[in-house]
Amino acid sequence: MKSITVGLAVLLLGTATSYAAEAWKEADVGGTKIYTDANGMTLYTYDKDEMGKSNCYDKCAANWPPLKAEADAKPEGEWTIVDRTDGTKMWAYEGKPLYTFIKDKKAGDVTGDGVGGVWHIAKAD
Repeated sequence: MKSITVGLAVLLLGTATSYAAEAWKEADVGGTKIYTDANGMTLYTYDKDEMGKSNCYDKCAANWPPLKAEADAKPEGEWTIVDRTDGTKMWAYEGKPLYTFIKDKKAGDVTGDGVGGVWHIAKAD
């Protein structure tokens, strides 16, 4: 029975880790390493957010959809989970909540960079 329990624990741990890793990935755009969502869409940070707190809701979130995290997602290294006031969760990198941009139409688009002087590509260090 003990080996079944250990095996199940390893399986569950592997599943949680692999899920988190599938929420984002690195890409190279114009010689710059950036983070994207699982579909290759560029991720952005918002200057009006606070560390570990999103300030993008309503119309803002309609234009800048948060990088959603599943309810059971677990932080992984520099990647953390932010609880939103609407009850959902989203991913953050180094404490900065991450978003996609509705005007980016295909993987590799970076049309949101610099919008309003407050939106920036999430660069991979």
